[in-house]
Amino acid sequence: MLWSRFRRARSAPRLPLPGPCGHRRHTLRTERLLLYTPETMLDLLAAVAAASDPEAQRWLGWGVGDLVGASVRKDLLRLCPGDTDALRASATAGRLLARPYQPRPGGEEMLVGVRLDDGRYAGATGLFPGTGEVGGWLAPHARGLGLGTELFRAAAVLGHAHLGLRTLRAGYEPANAASGRALAGAGFVAAVGPPRHTLPDGREIEARWVRYMTTAPPARCPGAAPLPA
Repeated sequence: MLWSRFRRARSAPRLPLPGPCGHRRHTLRTERLLLYTPETMLDLLAAVAAASDPEAQRWLGWGVGDLVGASVRKDLLRLCPGDTDALRASATAGRLLARPYQPRPGGEEMLVGVRLDDGRYAGATGLFPGTGEVGGWLAPHARGLGLGTELFRAAAVLGHAHLGLRTLRAGYEPANAASGRALAGAGFVAAVGPPRHTLPDGREIEARWVRYMTTAPPARCPGAAPLPA
């Protein structure tokens, strides 16, 4: 299901309404997740916080400077982006809500996820239109529930039905069985790729590669940016 942009102000956040995507703004809904292009720096930082714990970084390997500290991480992952009172009560949320997020030209298309059952930030997925490469992660409270499959299914819909890409790719470490199951559940199948991969922190890991393809004609929504030449 497609939804309109997440329309909200600092004083009155609201949940999205059905409607078309706006310029480089996409919103999707799965069975248990609402996923949308970040509207504010609160959305972006909460998405980063969802993957800043040691368990997630075992697989993602970001640089130390890209992580959210433990105390701020805990506060952000308690927040519900549709809860006006909670956001008003948080000084951190108030500052970040006042700063709009603007997608970088030619950069990653990102969707931040929110749980529909309790309204909390649940993680994020990202897609690079130039390569079709997909990534994603879940917050600690959202792991082990089968939400990874929904997350990567949303990434596939974003790539195929919103951005017009015919093929998507993703890589994961074989020891990360949860990621492998989530990608397979979302329709990704084994593909050829380099047997080793270097993470942003410099660690070299064993790699498995998968791809997503469909025979349905790809589409492009009104919010899609032009594809790279």
